[in-house]
Amino acid sequence: MNFLAHLYLSGSNKDVMLGNLIADSVKGSDFLHFKPGVQQGILLHRSIDQFTDSHPVVEQSKERLRSKYHKYAGVVTDMFYDHFLAANWNKYSDVELYDTTVTAYEILLSNFLILPFRIKKILPFMLASNWLYSYKDLKMMERFFSGMSRRTTFYSGMEHAVDDLRSHYAEFGHEFEVFFPDVVDFVNKSPITISK
Repeated sequence: MNFLAHLYLSGSNKDVMLGNLIADSVKGSDFLHFKPGVQQGILLHRSIDQFTDSHPVVEQSKERLRSKYHKYAGVVTDMFYDHFLAANWNKYSDVELYDTTVTAYEILLSNFLILPFRIKKILPFMLASNWLYSYKDLKMMERFFSGMSRRTTFYSGMEHAVDDLRSHYAEFGHEFEVFFPDVVDFVNKSPITISK
């Protein structure tokens, strides 16, 4: 669910942005059905996820949440990190957050016909609540987590996640600040080869 971080890490190429935004809904080799720039975005997304999942600071954040959220600890951590990125956006980007989110929605809408079904389904809700921009607001985060909790197959408890964010705000914020430059550096040094 960390759409905002993946969007930021896509750079300025709109096809790469599209691929990075839809990647979680593209399984296995299905990425080959898209044009090369979108393929690159999907592969970039997958490499970012692998890097993130193996990063010790991210593991530290997840460990703080694991006893309560179990297998959803990673999802909660992703959302927390998107909050810190949104809340501190101007530290990382010269382009305003609102303008960046508008660009993302325009890319998704202009490619609606080729979007995976899951993305088509959530896009109206994403637009209505301006998800990407609203990550900065804890009240909106509560709404997002509650909605996610209602849709999980098993009990997740994610409707309470913002309480944990508030209780450990400084710790999660520090961990994000340590991790994020590392993932930016990883992306800058790890060009993705597009499969033919």
